[in-house]
Amino acid sequence: MLIFSFRQLASRVGRPFPVHACRPSQPKHCDVWHRQYGSQAKINKDTIDLYRQQYVRDSWTNLTPKVLSHLDRNLHLQRNHPLSIVREKIVKYFYGAYLSPRGNPLFSVYDNLSPVVSVEQNFDQLLIPADHPSRAKSDCYYVNKDYLLRAHTTAHQVELIQAGLDNFLVVGDVYRRDEIDATHYPVFHQLDAVRIVHQDKLFERNPELKIHETHYKTHLSNGSPTTGTSSPLADCIDQHKQPCHTLEAVKLCEHEMKKILVGMVQKLFGQDIQYRWVDGYFPFTQPSWELEIYFNGSWLEILGCGITRNEILERAGVQNSIAYAFGVGLERLAMILFDIPDIRLFWSTDSGFLNQFRDDRIVKYKPISSYPQCSNDLSFWLPEGMPADQFALNDFYDIVRSVGGDIIEQVTLIDRFTHPKTGKSSLCFRIVYRHMERTLTQAEVNVVHAKIGSELVASYNVSIR
Repeated sequence: MLIFSFRQLASRVGRPFPVHACRPSQPKHCDVWHRQYGSQAKINKDTIDLYRQQYVRDSWTNLTPKVLSHLDRNLHLQRNHPLSIVREKIVKYFYGAYLSPRGNPLFSVYDNLSPVVSVEQNFDQLLIPADHPSRAKSDCYYVNKDYLLRAHTTAHQVELIQAGLDNFLVVGDVYRRDEIDATHYPVFHQLDAVRIVHQDKLFERNPELKIHETHYKTHLSNGSPTTGTSSPLADCIDQHKQPCHTLEAVKLCEHEMKKILVGMVQKLFGQDIQYRWVDGYFPFTQPSWELEIYFNGSWLEILGCGITRNEILERAGVQNSIAYAFGVGLERLAMILFDIPDIRLFWSTDSGFLNQFRDDRIVKYKPISSYPQCSNDLSFWLPEGMPADQFALNDFYDIVRSVGGDIIEQVTLIDRFTHPKTGKSSLCFRIVYRHMERTLTQAEVNVVHAKIGSELVASYNVSIR
């Protein structure tokens, strides 16, 4: 199987990679702190140690013990785990879909890359604008202003292309600050793919055709020579194609990509699955699409894809080529395929859950048992002068997760209030508690609820109502 470690990859192409992109082996013995936060993480007063690299903390640092405890779990590599089963099925599909003349798979797989990436890798190299909301501190887990836990596996795309690869899959855990419910979790798993097709291969039977227009080239450093615009994004808003590409090249690449991705979905869900293509937008592809399937009476988005922006290829040193890329969330696929109702279940170590999945088979999850919910409300006044809309909800969700862990099933903002006389604002959240493996008592819940309130007061100077 064409699966390499990052160190093997660096050796293979003859260029070194940044140390922070290499994952060392797990030490044999972990001290108390490591057991709490994960074998590769340590938070000090002024620094953070991650994967044998030390990073200076600053005002952007917002990593939590709860998130760090998930490092190195590698659910996508755990044998017979639902996420691993889905990963294996997609990898096998691509191994069979693209073969060399000698019958060997063209795609290589990278499924153990360090989740610590630079801001440049996660955003800049992918042409994500500086003011894009996905960069916000309230959306990502930052090590400091220069590094973060990757928000998508696409963050590794450019360095792999620079290494000389033109057909590859990247699989791994990604980290995003988000709301709390049955379908959202701060850590989830993505599979990302890139296929680059060179001029001589794309037009093998029609060598007179070209990938790029001869009279039009889009560069990030300036605008369009035709339109005179100064913004590269303004030059690339056509859903039909990028200005630099010929229509023939785009249509051939689009046809191949959509055929392959529909085949993958049919392999997972069956030949009779209803699907449709919807125009989308991603900063790093143009044109872009989302693939939706009809599930439980409604259309559900499964993956995003598109023709890779030519600026990305040019900066990576690739000429005379066109590429497509796509990304898919493994949890979303697994929840549908295995009928798993709550995303927290993927992190369960209960044998009653794990032993249901065996031998690469798709089976429907059978609940071990149904435990009752406990629901408590938490209402608090914000500091004087702070409007309700300036309080970052993800900050509150992180405190709830850090204190309550996986007994938190859902958090809902149920009320915003501004006092007509004092002008002070208050928020009220409903927190639903449910243990996945036993019944919680109201007394247990009250203790956790009180700790959440105390932590909120200490961290944000609020006043509990």
